[in-house]
Amino acid sequence: MGILIAIEGLDGCGKNTQAERLAERLCAAGKNARCISFPDYDCPSSAPVRMYLGGELGGSPDDVNAYAASSFFAVDRVISYKRDWERFYNDGGIVIANRYTTSNAPHQMSKLPPEQWDEFLAWLFDYEYRLLGMPEPNTVIMLTMPREISKRLLSERYKGDPDKEDIHERASEYMLRCAECAEYVSQRYGWQVIDCAPQGELLSVETISDMICDTLQRLGIIDSAIN
Repeated sequence: MGILIAIEGLDGCGKNTQAERLAERLCAAGKNARCISFPDYDCPSSAPVRMYLGGELGGSPDDVNAYAASSFFAVDRVISYKRDWERFYNDGGIVIANRYTTSNAPHQMSKLPPEQWDEFLAWLFDYEYRLLGMPEPNTVIMLTMPREISKRLLSERYKGDPDKEDIHERASEYMLRCAECAEYVSQRYGWQVIDCAPQGELLSVETISDMICDTLQRLGIIDSAIN
């Protein structure tokens, strides 16, 4: 089996940038590594996710319940795994995922009252890792930053056009709930939290990348040969 590293964080935290940078650094060190990203918008399997995030099933995230929405994303992952990276992973490759099953945790449990969170998390991970047969990550890196900074980064990504935001990104109250849930699930499952903006000052891409590599080396997931 290979190694699977999930890079998580709420919208606008730079997950894709860091996932790609980690894969590049591993490849430069002679490792067999690649980056994957979810949803897989290039594949028809993402159609239910695109409908959901595009507002076709309701204009609010809460219009689709946590279990149904989680299933949309799960199907997309299973098809990506079977079509694209199963053999690479089984042959010992290092897979860095920009979002994974672990994204459904904060984004979907936020739709439920706190007394149902643990039940939902137990269902979610059993559903994908055992029943659907998806690989479980060796570790999860959770990137965090203040909401005002992530909103600014999203605005820059979309060049100030709010119409490009999906129903998650434009729902401020929902995103605040997600942040609370992300903190809870990170503590509950021992995810590795990296503060990308200590004291409200955004760190450089390079500094955050170094922090991720240092964390993976400390955990023994990658060796010290990564520059």
